[in-house]
Amino acid sequence: MFDSSVPNQRRKPTDWSDKQFETRAIRSGQDPDPTTGSVVIPINMASTYRHDAVGEFKGYEYGRTGNPTRTALEDLLASLEQSRWALCYASGTAAAQNIFWLLDPGDEVLLSDDIYSGTYRFLVGTLARYGIVTTLVDFGDLNATRAAIGPNTRLVWVETPTNPNIRIIDIAAIAEIAKQTNALLVVDNTFATPYLQQPLALGADLVMYSTTKYLGGHSDVVGGAITGNDLALGAFFQDQQNAAGAVPSPFDCWLTVRGLKTLAVRMDRHCENAQRVAEFLEGHPAVDQVFYPGLSRHPGHEIAKRQMRDYSGMVSFTVKDGFEKAKTIVERTKLFLLAESLGGVESLIEHPGQMTHISVEGTGVGVSQDLIRMSVGIENVADLIADLDRALA
Repeated sequence: MFDSSVPNQRRKPTDWSDKQFETRAIRSGQDPDPTTGSVVIPINMASTYRHDAVGEFKGYEYGRTGNPTRTALEDLLASLEQSRWALCYASGTAAAQNIFWLLDPGDEVLLSDDIYSGTYRFLVGTLARYGIVTTLVDFGDLNATRAAIGPNTRLVWVETPTNPNIRIIDIAAIAEIAKQTNALLVVDNTFATPYLQQPLALGADLVMYSTTKYLGGHSDVVGGAITGNDLALGAFFQDQQNAAGAVPSPFDCWLTVRGLKTLAVRMDRHCENAQRVAEFLEGHPAVDQVFYPGLSRHPGHEIAKRQMRDYSGMVSFTVKDGFEKAKTIVERTKLFLLAESLGGVESLIEHPGQMTHISVEGTGVGVSQDLIRMSVGIENVADLIADLDRALA
């Protein structure tokens, strides 16, 4: 985040805001290196920087506070999100925690009842000890949301599509409700990415990401990010980012920048493949329900069509014969690797009830034991369907 009011700040990057997403992904924050002319940003590994005099420096003073490679990534994310600032962290969880530092004892967080388990665990397992109240809400029910929000509600925390049931939340409608009590709307946009969905334009106050997933895109880096338009909030988060120190390494930032260059073309293929896979599953006799917003019978299809460019690469489904059948399927696939995480170029499959969400079993965000979640990669879709067809037999 750049403060033009402070002297000796680093130079501003070229403004590509009038260009389309794909162009910004390749050019924003990535000016050729002024020393060498390199068209790829360098990995600056310095932990400290020389001062010209006491209190005078060229925009950087200490590696935790700022780093040129991290600046490039933050400038790029702000451009893609069309936000006034972006800040990057060592993980998605670290980014979420930075947002939770806005809370005081007695504050309430409204949380989706279908949510990433790590977000729920941190709120009810850690922040509850400090007087933070967490209330689970079905954000698909706008009347229930209006009834739940109150004078102590500080944050309304939304995922859409949700993890792992792939529900769709109407961001603009929830934003309108949140504004009635001055609560901040936070959207975890990890499944959608800024290419498919722009929550700030729909009324969200903050957008967060696990950059580990689609933004990095190659299952080789862990990171997180927050973006927004409120400069006071940005300054608060920047101060907390520096104070707590959960910042990404320069190499992690460089890998994420490299991944973001191809985000648009990757997401196009992820979505195309996921649509085909979902349609195949919908007609398979072993499958009970398919959860993918690109299917016309998905209850959130019309909302997704309105607020998303396409429907993402995440598909979940339930099987008719329960847990044992689900377990057999995820252990029989070959191209779909049995692994947690998502958003890489390779296809992954998992059993949320016994893997990513086992820690919340029996809680309000527990998941069905017959549920399978897939991150559909960019391999040949005919090969992926053949792999699933064999595993489902």
